[in-house]
Amino acid sequence: MSSSRPDSLADPFVTAPNTPLNLGQSLEPPRASYLSSTPGTATSLRDSYAESPENVSPLVQENEKRDAIAYGQDSRADSGLRKRSILRRPLFWLIAFAVVTVVVLAVVLPVYFVVIKPHNDSTNGASASGSGSGNPTPPPGVTTTGGNGSLITTADGTTFTYLNPFGGIWVDNPNDPFNTGAYPNSWTPPLNSSWTWGVDKIYGVNLGGLFVLEPFISPALYEKYPGSIDEWTLSTLMAADTASGGLQQIETHYSTFITEQDIAEIAGAGLNWIRLPIPFWAIEKWSFEPFLEQVCWPYILRVLQWARKYGIRVNLDLHTIPGSQNGYNHSGKEGSVNFLNGVMGLANAQRALDYIRIITEFISQPEWVDVVPVFSIVNEALVSTIGQDQITTFYLLAHDMIRNITGYGEGHGPYIAIHDGFLGTAAWADFLQGSDRIILDTHPYFAFDGQSDWSPIATGTGLSAGGIWPQQACNAWGPGINTSQTAFGITIAGEFSDGYNDCGLYLTGVGNTASYDTSCSLFLDSSQWNDTMKAGLSEFTLASMDALQDWFFWTWKIGNSSTTNSVQSPLWSYQLGLQNGWIPTDPRTAVGTCAALGATGPQFDGVYQAYQTGGPGAGTIVASSVASYGQYPPTSINGLTVGAIQSLLPTYTSTSAVPTLPPPTFSPSPSPSVSTGNGWFDSGDTGLAPTQVQGCTYPSAWDAVSSAMPTALCPSTGIVTPVTTSLSSTGVVTPVITSTGVVTPVITSTIVVTSVTTSLSASR
Repeated sequence: MSSSRPDSLADPFVTAPNTPLNLGQSLEPPRASYLSSTPGTATSLRDSYAESPENVSPLVQENEKRDAIAYGQDSRADSGLRKRSILRRPLFWLIAFAVVTVVVLAVVLPVYFVVIKPHNDSTNGASASGSGSGNPTPPPGVTTTGGNGSLITTADGTTFTYLNPFGGIWVDNPNDPFNTGAYPNSWTPPLNSSWTWGVDKIYGVNLGGLFVLEPFISPALYEKYPGSIDEWTLSTLMAADTASGGLQQIETHYSTFITEQDIAEIAGAGLNWIRLPIPFWAIEKWSFEPFLEQVCWPYILRVLQWARKYGIRVNLDLHTIPGSQNGYNHSGKEGSVNFLNGVMGLANAQRALDYIRIITEFISQPEWVDVVPVFSIVNEALVSTIGQDQITTFYLLAHDMIRNITGYGEGHGPYIAIHDGFLGTAAWADFLQGSDRIILDTHPYFAFDGQSDWSPIATGTGLSAGGIWPQQACNAWGPGINTSQTAFGITIAGEFSDGYNDCGLYLTGVGNTASYDTSCSLFLDSSQWNDTMKAGLSEFTLASMDALQDWFFWTWKIGNSSTTNSVQSPLWSYQLGLQNGWIPTDPRTAVGTCAALGATGPQFDGVYQAYQTGGPGAGTIVASSVASYGQYPPTSINGLTVGAIQSLLPTYTSTSAVPTLPPPTFSPSPSPSVSTGNGWFDSGDTGLAPTQVQGCTYPSAWDAVSSAMPTALCPSTGIVTPVTTSLSSTGVVTPVITSTGVVTPVITSTIVVTSVTTSLSASR
């Protein structure tokens, strides 16, 4: 084809409406002092959810609440001996007055100092006529903030009660739609306050399966279309089914699978982050790709606004990469790896880099920077296929590009998260020392470790619950996480689950029936689980959380199977576990579990090197790393035939208009003084986007590993020139292919370029 980019992509987007159980005399794991039990209460918060009459949202006993002011609860005392009527005692009235005063202050002061005061534009409020520069006044009758027990009215007019026993405050002012004063609980800083890595802890969940459709998370969609195994085949079959609405069915999923009440429940469960996987086709697709283009972006913005409302921070995760970064169904297409691997590896990397750039430009805008503090740029790249040197070269280039957009140091754009590529955290020690705010993400799963172990988990209660699994989580994951915090820097678990085996409908793929045959029947139906089973899972969950420290459970919700009308992968649903008692209603109860189980190992002291959190030295990468990884493209690409000439690999030309991500629209419209941004943070970033070179023929971008290598450049006059990154820079060199096929560096701002003479090794 002559061009892979439809003409419509040059047009602006259509903007969207803003719419442990008790065990007799056995000892419990040590917990923080604010979680200690008192006589007359359950000995552990692990029982707190079972006491909920509705099993809908978490309950926490009075003695286990951390912050009396935030919770707004009165202290209670024994009545003692009978005395004269309390109403006749003057002391009663003094105490009553004091209590009322404390309650009023507990409500008013947090809202004022956290929500209102930080967002006042001046010390003078607006006048009754609307003049002045004070905090925007909400429309009459509109509630703009609240806490536990407050009534929430959603965009479609439905209502629900916000249940949050942890002191969280929501904020939603139509005239101030980018307010960042909310917080999900008393121990998490408001969005407009600094997050302190090593002190503040991530207790998070993924919203998996919402925008990247995985068979085991949304099985009903795949059950309807036999033969669909990934979003590529699902989209192809759906598009042909016009009688059922075609691809419109996917938009229906976007609009219904996760609702505002889900985000409110996440905050009410003591969680403070979400990891939000998104596909690159939120930006665009090319004509040979069947995905639903751009439609999910307004819904992504809707989730981000809900997160803002409830004070939840977001780790935005680019979950799919052109050509597939791992060959898994959740990369968009199951099959081979065509990102930085094979004949189309460099071309697909060009597209990926541009999508990373476009997302960075959007989330670095002041309206979004507090809501999205972390950007995971490539999910689960299969480094055993791509090569660690090759992916490191790409990460260095992406780092420089991102920091050229955001600036360097704390407060300048998001942290950059990279996945360990299934090599383990130790393989990334001393990675790009001096880089600016890079996080290592690991996804530990026993279900996929290749070791079949059916040791029982329903073995008892309390510390004897869970069989081998709790201690195995502590021993397998805790030491590596702690060591990596020093050897690499900030290290998080972007995914983990209760899946200690690989049982679940479509969990290992639609065609792999071993994960949902009769041997797995118990693990497909949580209604069969007794208290011992749930106690084992609960202890395993607590141990996993304690070992991983900063974590995101995969995933919040699993959709029902259309054949059983029930969740068929219950080990993977945080929401279902909350409702049925094997997920803790307060994640802080996990602290100390591994120590109580006798697990030992290195401990991280909570202090990172300054550059790792954007302090002095951030962005000055050590010379040895630049010498090893500073030349792009890598001098060696895997997946090529023997004798292939890498200089002949197909590439794209950066001559196309850049699709800018649009801001949300609001109804009602906010004050005219409110800026919604234009989707592009750095006005100096004017580089164009990659597209196919006119007149050149390309192999399949998603299935080119076995393709024949070109024998000549297209056009024949093309000259390949490597691009070098900087030793010390305030900008970035972006590799492009010109319309004549010449690879040239485009410098988007001032940069000191240091030539690199050390080549990469051919392979690892």
